[in-house]
Amino acid sequence: MTRFACQGGAMRVEGVAIADIAAAVGTPLYIYSSAALDDAYRAFADAFATLPATICFALKANGNLAVVRHLAALGAGADVVSVGELRRALAAGVGADRIVYSGVGKTRDDIGVALDGGILQINVESLAELEVVGAVARTRGVRAPVALRVNPDVDAETCDKITTGRREDKFGIAFERVAEAAARAAAHDHLDLIGLAVHIGSQITGLAPFEAAYARLADMVRRLRGDGHAVPRLDLGGGLGIAYRDETPPAVADYAGLVARTVGGLGCRLLIEPGRALVGDAGVLVTRVLYIKDTGARRIVIVDGAMNDLMRPALYDAYHAIEPVREPLGDAVLAPADVVGPVCETTDTFGRDRPLPPLAEGDLLAIRSAGAYGAVMASTYNARPLVPEVLVRGGRFAVVRRRPGIDEMLALESLPEWDDAAAARPRRGVA
Repeated sequence: MTRFACQGGAMRVEGVAIADIAAAVGTPLYIYSSAALDDAYRAFADAFATLPATICFALKANGNLAVVRHLAALGAGADVVSVGELRRALAAGVGADRIVYSGVGKTRDDIGVALDGGILQINVESLAELEVVGAVARTRGVRAPVALRVNPDVDAETCDKITTGRREDKFGIAFERVAEAAARAAAHDHLDLIGLAVHIGSQITGLAPFEAAYARLADMVRRLRGDGHAVPRLDLGGGLGIAYRDETPPAVADYAGLVARTVGGLGCRLLIEPGRALVGDAGVLVTRVLYIKDTGARRIVIVDGAMNDLMRPALYDAYHAIEPVREPLGDAVLAPADVVGPVCETTDTFGRDRPLPPLAEGDLLAIRSAGAYGAVMASTYNARPLVPEVLVRGGRFAVVRRRPGIDEMLALESLPEWDDAAAARPRRGVA
């Protein structure tokens, strides 16, 4: 069920006209639906209700404090991959004992912050990192709760750039070295081996890759228990996809059934880390038409949103549905159009040959399924300010991240001392 739908000739979210939000806040902007977040979270909570599972939202999908706080209030923990995300999760009200810290490149300082904060677990991704976590824990006089991230050598059958569970990928400990890592962790006086973790990729639209990875994980649990390790906890990662176009991702209930079949009988506490599946369909990017350009060969719709606002099409050739906010007349003829932004890159294109009705300057377009990896990946390329984010709840809306001014952006920079002296010197050839 989508919470963004046309009513009375115009797109609304939870009864609020998107055009009204755009008029108040300006474009481009992100809009999120609280009800859509509720729908997605409850689907996971209901599906895993009979399993000993904690749902930890992956902040890399959307780190907005209001979004994270909303999910935390529903019961979500957090999966973080940086100290910044850790601080965000805490600021949003996620309890430290419900935060998992993943990622291949944690520094000693990062690990120290995590240990000082008393988080649930650190997912260790290499033998070298294991030694560093132990050393940092020793200097603090604490025992670090660690899970070993297993690389199961399973292809997630998704976009190559977001696949993380193959042997050649940078993530996790090679399957054949996990037992060695477990022995090292168990022998260390400042490490507590509390489980295993796995994550094979993102936007996965079939159950087979999950089944292969979880079957290997279950085999490793049995092997480690045979070696005397308890393995009380399993972190199953995330990666369940959504429908951007014509994909048919599995229902959350079917995914939960697979989890029950493959690892449910091991007696482990489970962590599930959805990101995109919780927030992807809960957000849209709203952008305004600036110009219509007819090259004779193509109709080009130039909008005020750009690749720095939504990177996925430029980065992954990702598809996002694009719809007019104002419902076209019944007899409107759809014709192909390229929807592009103002950034000086050819790749600044949201979609090519999209069937769109006649459009005019000032019309609004909604770019669908932009709640995940949208604002969180945005940049200030071309000195463009980050766009605002708005959260809607039951007929009301609030700006939950405002658009910074150009002066604020300039204030983050400074000129070196020697520049003052250089500026005072006369330039050659200038009277």
